[in-house]
Amino acid sequence: MKGLWLENQQLQLRSQLPIPEPPEGEALIRVLRAGICNTDLELLRGYYPYSGILGHEFVGVVERGPESLQNQRVVGEINAACGECRFCRKGQPTHCENRTVLGIVNRNGAFAEYLTLPVKNLYAVPDTITTDMATFTEPVAAALEIQEQVPITPGDRILVVGDGKLGQLVAQTLALTGCDLLAVGRHRDKLENLESLGIKTGFADAVTDGQFDIAVECTGNPEGFTIARRALRPRGTLVLKSTYAGHLTLDISSLVVDEITLIGSRCGPFPKALELLAQNKINVNPLIQAKYPLDEAIAAFEHAQRRGVLKVLLEISP
Repeated sequence: MKGLWLENQQLQLRSQLPIPEPPEGEALIRVLRAGICNTDLELLRGYYPYSGILGHEFVGVVERGPESLQNQRVVGEINAACGECRFCRKGQPTHCENRTVLGIVNRNGAFAEYLTLPVKNLYAVPDTITTDMATFTEPVAAALEIQEQVPITPGDRILVVGDGKLGQLVAQTLALTGCDLLAVGRHRDKLENLESLGIKTGFADAVTDGQFDIAVECTGNPEGFTIARRALRPRGTLVLKSTYAGHLTLDISSLVVDEITLIGSRCGPFPKALELLAQNKINVNPLIQAKYPLDEAIAAFEHAQRRGVLKVLLEISP
């Protein structure tokens, strides 16, 4: 099969990769569509020493698996857990001590014609969700994880820093809570996309220091972190949604003095994400800026790395 291979921070399109053989409890999935996200770009830059097939945002068709899922479109949670460690026993499989992670840690990913995942990780895609829309299930779920971690009420003042792929989805999901929301970024066209959905937006100078209950950092750069941190009132909550290839310099004393709660946030609930997509409560189509066939995957990555680009999709198979 064909697949996009990462090794030593270099990408190579390989055409003679073996089709994976699903172990017991896993399904073989023919990939239809896959999305390039910031984590893929960070892996290319060396954020984590991964070698293998990249990609974790996907929708595919089950070719070998349980009869209930045969020939159905599915999406899948990316963490394959052991089911036995202390985190699995606590119902926290995303922190499994022995987990593999699709396209990120010790498991080949979705930028290939086939992948395997545990059957328990898979969710059927409703017919009302297009294949392009379904590709966003994983990032929408990641955006929703904030609401799993932090109680949010309509009276909360919330700041989203970043108008990129993740920031757009975080802002849309938070807006559904009825909170007092402001999303800030650098790109007028991206902010206009949020404004068209009734979300207040602005540039960094629109942020008043010390006035927000919750700030969500979606840029993955130190400047974004600084804006989010300054925006918080004492005893506010800072949510970090981005991975960082480099290191941050933190004023730890200010976190202590202001009693700031710092929360890392990543994978989230797939059923809720699919529900919102099926109900058209999240508008993902304007985020798609380009589609490339798998044969042009390296060009797709070059496109995805351009400043200001939103979502680039790989069309893997018909």
